[in-house]
Amino acid sequence: MLHSILANYHWQASLVAGVSIALSLVALNWLLGLIPTFRKAQALNKATYAKKMERPNYAANQKWNRPWALFFMVVIYGLVFPFSVTMSTQAWWRTPLDVVVILMAYDFVYYMTHRFVFHDNGVLGGPMLNVHGVHHRQHNPCRGDSGYIHPAEVAVGLGLFVGTIFVLSRFMGDFPVPTIVVCWIAFQELNQHNHDLWEANSFPYRYLNYASKLHHFHHVKFTGGNFATISPLYDWLFGTLDHGKGYRSEKKVLRPAVSSAE
Repeated sequence: MLHSILANYHWQASLVAGVSIALSLVALNWLLGLIPTFRKAQALNKATYAKKMERPNYAANQKWNRPWALFFMVVIYGLVFPFSVTMSTQAWWRTPLDVVVILMAYDFVYYMTHRFVFHDNGVLGGPMLNVHGVHHRQHNPCRGDSGYIHPAEVAVGLGLFVGTIFVLSRFMGDFPVPTIVVCWIAFQELNQHNHDLWEANSFPYRYLNYASKLHHFHHVKFTGGNFATISPLYDWLFGTLDHGKGYRSEKKVLRPAVSSAE
């Protein structure tokens, strides 16, 4: 049995994926910085984040999450991805298809978790309401606020993402490294951009402005909608798309004790 497990443990593929993701993110950040609109947004969000880091409570949360982030990365790249990633190649068209399947499957699971576990929508009572309330202390988030979060929520969010990849790999086969690299970058960049302070609203940046504003509407009040993170599709399908006025007339959902602004 141990031999069978080790035979399917592709640590080299996991390592290559991790290094490729890190290098790709550095390159992407540099390339975006060459575009004036993105450079302006980067400067605005960095300045806002630096100002927030002057607050002891805020800085303490960021420091609190660093060792947890390292632990989660060790688990992901040491225990999950080696059983889900392969160095094998596939037809070029399979990569974008697999990426879409992974991201949309994850977004569905995350939508349900965010709506019914992180918030109280009258079904489960919001079992992680107060945990998620830590993130909602930031009513007008900047990019850095994607990391202002309780470690338990980080575990759930990352767990849903890598868990989706692992489960799908059991049915679709192990995913090649490029698929995992593209998926991770899209997952991270979309989630961080949702928290961006973003001002450009002309072509070709209209959707980026729209996506950012949707998530900011979610942060304004703990009873708002917009529970998905990859796209507004599931919020649109399930009637929770919120353009700032709430997605329902009844908003008497209990606010968590920790949701007050700092």
